[in-house]
Amino acid sequence: MKAFILVGGFGTRLRPLTLSLPKPLVDFANKPIIIHQIEALKAVGVDEVVLTVNYQAEVMLNFLKGVEANLKIKITCLRETESIGMAGPLALARDKLVDGSGEPFFVLSSDVISEYPFKEMIEFHKAHGGEASIMVTKVDEPSKYGVVVMEETTGKVEKFVEKPKLYVGNKINAGIYLLNPSVVDKIELRPTSIEKETFPKIAAAQGFYAMVLPGFWMDIGQPRDYITGLRLYLDSLRKKCPAKLTTGADIVGNVLVDETAKIGEGCLIGPDVAIGPGCIVESGVRLSRCTVMRGARIKKHACISSSIIGWHSTVGQWARIENMTILGEDVHVRDEIYSNGGVVLPHKEIKSNILMPGIY
Repeated sequence: MKAFILVGGFGTRLRPLTLSLPKPLVDFANKPIIIHQIEALKAVGVDEVVLTVNYQAEVMLNFLKGVEANLKIKITCLRETESIGMAGPLALARDKLVDGSGEPFFVLSSDVISEYPFKEMIEFHKAHGGEASIMVTKVDEPSKYGVVVMEETTGKVEKFVEKPKLYVGNKINAGIYLLNPSVVDKIELRPTSIEKETFPKIAAAQGFYAMVLPGFWMDIGQPRDYITGLRLYLDSLRKKCPAKLTTGADIVGNVLVDETAKIGEGCLIGPDVAIGPGCIVESGVRLSRCTVMRGARIKKHACISSSIIGWHSTVGQWARIENMTILGEDVHVRDEIYSNGGVVLPHKEIKSNILMPGIY
């Protein structure tokens, strides 16, 4: 079985982190986003993953060579020389995805984090016998997304409505599909929107079915959703694999600490915190609702909440970092500095307080 992961784009919404690495390689819960997806695909028997790469292609290719060896799964990368929408890359990958076996293949957006119920989706797809399956998830605010209008009992898709002004339903496209090879034959190799052109044709032919995604879902393509996604992911881990979470006198709620990280005395860590490999958290530090990425150092008595600390960055003693502050790679915050929502570009030193959200 094969899978196709849509990787294109520059990850502008997740800057400054994506100035250092392509978005699929940005750490989420202590490992790159794309690794969460590839591991889940391998677990249901997918033996080849196909990706199109564009931004920082060499970095992606070198990383994926290592993943291929470590996870023992074939990874095929195709160069996308220009942005050709979502359907274009599928047409580009036709020869890799359609091998004459007739087996359906998965298509995933690289921004999506969930429990990846691929096994249930395969069963659903076989049961309805249609040409295509899509995962949908319920949201409170559907006007920000592409809404899927469907029959509640059968799951048959009636139509797709992009960012509706009027309420048409609360089930949105979750960015996970299972498609028969025949779908690829309907796509031309040109800048194409699969949602606007290809999928409506399949729905009109009564061959498209939607499955409501069990468990959590989040598109983590921007910082606020990334932090929300971390909370949902850790909560899911608590229910399914509680042994993976860190426990101790200094821990409150769901916390994930890499075994190579060092935590000082008298800290208070949690809830909803991920601390990556090689991090050093000195004594008396307070962390909540945040990610501290690989190699970062948090000095004594610093306080960080609702923020992302990039790779190899340093937060000084008694510093206070909050309100969606994002430190890019190798940022150094001086002692006793306050940051309120600062988005700090890589390799910078912050010597004075950031009182208003903005790019620095």
